[in-house]
Amino acid sequence: MNFRTLLATSVALVMTAGVAAAQDKTGWPESFTVGTASQGGTYFVYGSGFAGIISDELGIPGGGEVTGGPMQNMALVHTGEAAFGMTTMGPAKQSLDGTNPIAPGLKMDKACAMFPMYQTPFNVTALKSSGIETLSDIPEDAKIGFGPAGSTSDTYFPAMLENLGVKFERRNGSWNDLGSQLQDGLLDAVAFAAGVPTAAVSQLEAQTDVNFVAFSEDEQQKIRTAFPVASFVVPKGTYATQPGDLLSVSMWNFGIANCDLPESFVYEATKAIMGDHDRMMQVHKAAKTTVPENWDKNNVLKWHPGAAKWFNENGASIGNDMVYGG
Repeated sequence: MNFRTLLATSVALVMTAGVAAAQDKTGWPESFTVGTASQGGTYFVYGSGFAGIISDELGIPGGGEVTGGPMQNMALVHTGEAAFGMTTMGPAKQSLDGTNPIAPGLKMDKACAMFPMYQTPFNVTALKSSGIETLSDIPEDAKIGFGPAGSTSDTYFPAMLENLGVKFERRNGSWNDLGSQLQDGLLDAVAFAAGVPTAAVSQLEAQTDVNFVAFSEDEQQKIRTAFPVASFVVPKGTYATQPGDLLSVSMWNFGIANCDLPESFVYEATKAIMGDHDRMMQVHKAAKTTVPENWDKNNVLKWHPGAAKWFNENGASIGNDMVYGG
């Protein structure tokens, strides 16, 4: 092969690769949003952060959007109003079963698993001046904030406390607003379900003295029996004034993607998030468990083909039966 032939062949290969790359981006969105939750919660911080990573790596404008949390995120991603979102496994199962309160009867099967995030623990916070140190200390008809209406906390925490015999008046709002109401004496406690450390709790303890109200071992076991949750411990040091380990229960969270997004787009987005763990840890400490080996924590949602491809290339064994369209 002479020099001219070799040069022509090289040019052809480069051009072919360029065409392939261009074709690979067919159908990619010009911009995207990530459904998060209310400001002050972990979802908003985490979701806005991973939106920034995808935007930087793929060169597409994108950002986090304030929502009502997992239930609304399932609806937004299912309809394609949001390309990505975040959900806990409980609301994901309800949405697939057609019992999402946002659209009763609609089976939201166009929201696909994208990547594992972290576990959401359930814990109660009260002012130290309230004297509430255990769940049994909560007075009858106490005013308790449960986060945004339709959030994971609002969906499950009231039922958990009722199961434990706690009687209360239910309040909803953003985590920041509920934290302010607690400080102002308008609430007796706030029942948080969010990744730790939760920004609103960190802000609370920086401004006033708080009690971290944990489950007892018996209460933890009772809740595990009645609800789709696992045992969890919020380790000492998670919050500056936390006196020791806190017994809790938790649900897994997953990043989700609209199932009809191009495989190549979701593959590259998944690669951007999962391929740089240090950068995800800079987004939020809850990303400690945003690692490939936690792929198996999803047994509810079908995987997006692009995400499944990335995970299977990196040690997972996602079967075809768990891949959308497979």
